[in-house]
Amino acid sequence: MIDITRDNFETEVKNYDGFVVVDYWGEGCSPCMALMPDFESLESKYAGKVKFAKINTTQERKLALSQRVLGLPTIVLYQNGERAGELTKDRASLDGIDELLRSLV
Repeated sequence: MIDITRDNFETEVKNYDGFVVVDYWGEGCSPCMALMPDFESLESKYAGKVKFAKINTTQERKLALSQRVLGLPTIVLYQNGERAGELTKDRASLDGIDELLRSLV
């Protein structure tokens, strides 16, 4: 699991050739904290197919806003640096993320 900051976002997400799924989460977001173990559990299932990363929006607010992330939790799937899918609020669940990845990967 890669921690994304404004310093490595371009390299790890925007310039990556392939799929990157990013968990946008915040320190005060209870649903985000509840989702994190489920998100992390999918990393081994999609190993070699999808890069998994997370962005702490409490620390990287400007980065999150630049990516049009306005609510939490938000899961964004990027393909070759471009948005390929997004899940927010109630859709950001273990089943929702798995379904999104299966449909595009």
